[in-house]
Amino acid sequence: MKNNILSIDCGTQSLRALLFTDKGILIEKHKIEYIPYYSDKPGWAEQDPKTFWNALINATKKLKDKVPIEFDKIAGVGITTQRDSMINLDKDGNPLRPVITWLDQRKAPASYKPNPLMGLIYKSVGMHEALLKSQTSGKCNWIRKHQADIWNKTYKYVQVSGYLNYKLTGKFVDSIASQIGHIPFDYKKMKWASRNQMSSKLFPVEKEKLVDLVEPGEIIGKVNKLASELTHIPEGTPVIACGSDKGCETIGMGVVDNSMASLSFGTTATVQTCTKKYFEPQKFMPAYPAPLPKHYNPEIEIFRGYWMITWFKNEIGYKEVQDAEKKGVVPEIILDKFLKEVPPGSMGLMIQPYWGPGLKTPNAKGSMIGFGDVHTRAYIYRAVIEGLAFALLEGLHSIEKSGGFRAKKVAVSGGASQSDEICQISADIFNKPLVRGKTFETSGLGAAIVTAVGVGIHSSFEEAIKNMVKYDKTFTPSKENVKIYSKLFNKVYKKLYPTLKDIYKDIREITGYPEKII
Repeated sequence: MKNNILSIDCGTQSLRALLFTDKGILIEKHKIEYIPYYSDKPGWAEQDPKTFWNALINATKKLKDKVPIEFDKIAGVGITTQRDSMINLDKDGNPLRPVITWLDQRKAPASYKPNPLMGLIYKSVGMHEALLKSQTSGKCNWIRKHQADIWNKTYKYVQVSGYLNYKLTGKFVDSIASQIGHIPFDYKKMKWASRNQMSSKLFPVEKEKLVDLVEPGEIIGKVNKLASELTHIPEGTPVIACGSDKGCETIGMGVVDNSMASLSFGTTATVQTCTKKYFEPQKFMPAYPAPLPKHYNPEIEIFRGYWMITWFKNEIGYKEVQDAEKKGVVPEIILDKFLKEVPPGSMGLMIQPYWGPGLKTPNAKGSMIGFGDVHTRAYIYRAVIEGLAFALLEGLHSIEKSGGFRAKKVAVSGGASQSDEICQISADIFNKPLVRGKTFETSGLGAAIVTAVGVGIHSSFEEAIKNMVKYDKTFTPSKENVKIYSKLFNKVYKKLYPTLKDIYKDIREITGYPEKII
C-alpha cells in the first residue's frame, strides 16, 4: 500500500527531500546545500534555476538509496519553496536568465506613477513612498527595462514552485498559496489581478505569461517519464499543489485558526495566523493565501530577523560555532549557555531589529541602546534574542488589532527553535504557552499534510492535522520573567522607533542610506 508522502522543501540555502508517513513521522531526509546566491554587482542576488532542479534530482535519488522500500511507497509529491523569487521560462520550460531571489536589492524604474490627486491622497496616508518602493522592488519591472529581449521571449513568469512543478509534470500550473511576492495578484480574491487593479499597475505582467492556478490540495499533474528517470520518483505519482514555505510551516504546526499564532525563527522572522476572514495585518499590506483552502495567512515580517544570530556567530561567536561542529549540533544549542548566564532584560541592553527599512518605516535602522560596563557578548546575544521576540510580539499585536481577536497560544518553527532557551524567552515575552513540533522540518510537514489530503490518504485537513501534527514540548511562561518583559516592552521597546525615527530620517538624509525613492 502506498501511504508515504514525499515533500520537497526548496529554500534559499538548501533543498530537502523529506519522506513522511501518513502519521506525520519523518522516515528519512536528504539535504542538498548550495550557495544562496551569487552577485555580479553590489546588492544583486541571483541564482541559476537549474541549481534547484539538480538539487531535487540528487536529493530524491539519495533518499531512495537510503530507504528504497519506503521510497517506492510514495503516494504523492508536494512542493514548498521560498517566496518572491521569480523565474523567466521559455515555451519549453527552460530558464532564460538567472532567478532574481528575494534577497536581491536592485531597484527597478517605477512602472506606475499616480496622478497628482492620487499622489496627494497617498502622501496624506503616509503611503506615497511605500507605493514607489514596492514597485521598484518588482523585478519584472527591472527585467522589462534592462532586458527587454528576455522579457519578450518569456513564455511564463513563475515562482520557484511553479518551475519545479513544471519539471516534474510538464505543466505550467502552480498553487494559489504559493503566489506571494511582487506579482499582479489579487490576495483577497485569491486569483490573478485584473488589468485595472493596483497590483497589475505596479507589477505589469501580461496575463498570458502567468501560470494556471489551482487550490492547495488539488492535483497539478503526474510525474512524467523523463522526470521519473532523473529523480527515481515513480512515474505517474501525483504532484499536489501546496504553498509557500512560511504558509506550510503554519499549517505544519497545526495553526488553522486565529486561536494560535505561528512564529518562524528563520532568516526572515515572521508571525502568522490563519483565518477565513480577509483583513490587512497592517494598512495596505495584504493577507496571504494559506495552504488551507479558502483561508488567509495574515503576516508580519521581520526582514532578515534571525539573520542577526548569523551575524553574531560570524562576528563574535566563532568559538561556539567550532564547538557545535565538533559536537554535531546546531550553534544555537551551544550558545544557550550565554542565555543562561544573563538575566531577563539583559541588564537594560535593548536591541531593535530593524535591519532593513519597511514599507511603513522607510527610514528605519537597527539600534542597540542601554550599554554599560557590565555588558559582554553574552548580554549582546540575549538582547538579540529578546529584541527579535519583542518585534514579533509587536507584529502579533498588529495582526490581532486588525483582525479583532486574541491568540491564546503560539507555535514555533525554524532553526533557532531547536534552542530550549530561545523558546522559553519567547514564551515569557509573549506571555502565552509556546509549543514546538516534534520535527524541525515543519514546512515539509505542512506540504505533506496538504499532499496527504490531495491524494486521499486523509479525508480532510482536519483529519490530516489531527493525525500528522505532533508537539515535542510546551514552554510555559514564567510569571516573574513576564513582569520584567511586559514593562520593558511597553515602557521601552514600543517607544524606541517613535523616539528615534526623526534621528533615523536625519541619518538617511546625511548618508543617503537607505536610498530614497523619489
